[in-house]
Amino acid sequence: MYLAIDIGGTKTLIALFSRGGRVLKRRKFRTAQGYKSFMRDLESNLKDFKKRRIQAITVAIPGIVQKNYSVSFGNRNWDNIDLIGLLKELFSCPIWFENDANLAALYEGYRLPGRTVFLTFSTGIGGGIAEHNRIMPESSSFEPGHWKYEYNNQFLEWEDIAAASAIGSYYHVDHATDLRKKTFMEEIARRVALGLPDVIKKYDPDTIILGGPMGKIFHLYTKYLPHYDVKLRRPRRPNESVIYGCYRYARQKESE
Repeated sequence: MYLAIDIGGTKTLIALFSRGGRVLKRRKFRTAQGYKSFMRDLESNLKDFKKRRIQAITVAIPGIVQKNYSVSFGNRNWDNIDLIGLLKELFSCPIWFENDANLAALYEGYRLPGRTVFLTFSTGIGGGIAEHNRIMPESSSFEPGHWKYEYNNQFLEWEDIAAASAIGSYYHVDHATDLRKKTFMEEIARRVALGLPDVIKKYDPDTIILGGPMGKIFHLYTKYLPHYDVKLRRPRRPNESVIYGCYRYARQKESE
């Protein structure tokens, strides 16, 4: 069995996979602001899995991973967080770390022809690049959310314009996915469209998958996007792309 741990900005999801890729058990808890509280919550929730025969663990990090170790935790100012130490205390198996958007790209691009770019519109805008069922090296420096564009007479980062959190804040709603009116969808499409030409020009994808919370309303706003010579797709699993990518990544590492 394989354990997937997706540490998100608002929630952390743990999933136990069978060898064949079926989810056997899930646990979800709110990601605490402080890392000490988070570590306590993580340890408490992982204890339910200790008696299982875990063959490998993949941890999805919302930040930079180098040499199988997290060196940046996204929007969290967490220093010296010893995830590997905690996991090794609980489990005796290989443990892998990877960026969450890269893992989502791996799963969502699996068995698709050519190159796939996955974009997640969530707290920020992240992204990953996959080709031939592998995460591409370009993914390590792919940070589309920090690209800057002019919008409403301001020069802002793309994620401050088009992330689900930014859209929700602009419209004063808790969840951008609650928006449904045509005028909202046209506005969302304009925001999302700002960065897509640069993604296409720089990375020449065959498919772009628009994920995160905005993937849930893909069919509502994409009809108002300009035409691109690239296939735009909704994620197969908008809420679980990352954990399924964790499973796929563990299986790949096992075969190397």
